[in-house]
Amino acid sequence: MIKLIFTPLLLLVSLFAVADNTQEIAHLLDFVEKTECIYQRNGSDHNGKKARTHIQKKYDYYRDKIKTAEDFIAYSATKSTMSGKKYTISCVGKKIQFSGDWLNAELKRYRAQLVEK
Repeated sequence: MIKLIFTPLLLLVSLFAVADNTQEIAHLLDFVEKTECIYQRNGSDHNGKKARTHIQKKYDYYRDKIKTAEDFIAYSATKSTMSGKKYTISCVGKKIQFSGDWLNAELKRYRAQLVEK
């Protein structure tokens, strides 16, 4: 009897987790695309739209390994797989920061905003 109740409940919770991850990743991709900051990758500067295109390609490639929004950031938007160099973000009036830190801060802000609703 417990198994009959627990199994569907576990499936439902898993589906919500996948939906949340998908929404979080979509938000982060949109955040990158809409930024006015400069995404620096391997010595080249990229606007938000070009950065999103690059990150989306990496996300598509690593999708099977990505289970959380944090995985998405680590696999798709943190460093070059070719050179190993970390990506950085340059925003007007702010200190240059690593893209992983920038995106993790946005993810934290986004999650806090959802809790407040």
